[in-house]
Amino acid sequence: MLLTIDIGNSHTVVGLFAAEGLLYNWRIQTNHRATADEIAACLHGLFSMRDIHFTALTGMVIANVVPPLEESWLNFARQLSLTPLLVTNSLDLGIPICTAEPSEVGADRLVNAVAGFHKFSQALIIVDFGTATTFDCVSDRGEYLGGAIAPGLAISLEALGVRTARLPQVHLKPPQAAIRRDTVTAIQSGVMFGYSGLVEGLIKRLSAEFTGSPPLVLATGGIARLIAPLTPAIKHIEPLLTLEGLKLIHEHCAS
Repeated sequence: MLLTIDIGNSHTVVGLFAAEGLLYNWRIQTNHRATADEIAACLHGLFSMRDIHFTALTGMVIANVVPPLEESWLNFARQLSLTPLLVTNSLDLGIPICTAEPSEVGADRLVNAVAGFHKFSQALIIVDFGTATTFDCVSDRGEYLGGAIAPGLAISLEALGVRTARLPQVHLKPPQAAIRRDTVTAIQSGVMFGYSGLVEGLIKRLSAEFTGSPPLVLATGGIARLIAPLTPAIKHIEPLLTLEGLKLIHEHCAS
């Protein structure tokens, strides 16, 4: 079995693949100070619920945007006598990286580009709703072109609650209309409709800079299902895109 790990700033998504495809996936909170033993304990609990033992693992591939955690995950892999594949821009990912500084591009963004182009074989804009919201552009030749980065919706909402004395923290939920008559739903209106406008506007600007056929827009990430219905430009929701990309990269590098 192949263990795929997408380490983000807020959450870590873990997938377990067998020959027949993705068996299980889990989303856990990212602990930036986790040790190898803590990682092992967490995954052991998740695996045990599915009656799976670590000895079933034959490979591991990691996309990590939290540098302090790299050594902990490597040590965890060593405990299992595995040598994990770490996704970086120096790997042969099967796509050209056409940016000024390839080393600055997050591993998760490259993985999404690989998975998206493999799945759709056309020009793409991939919107990943995470701690930050990233917009990644892929040409119709499969080139990673770069994109844009905006503050994530969750941290924007959190900042509003922290920096304003009288406004409450609210849950992410799209209201039924934009004009609201109470504070909680007024915040939901401003945040949800306002953020969908940001996403729609950036997609329009990015799309205008493509040459050739217009890009297909995909959404992935933890809150994609909340924002995508409010954003007509988004045509597909691909919640497992990063895990699928990690599997593809592992196969490509092993061949």
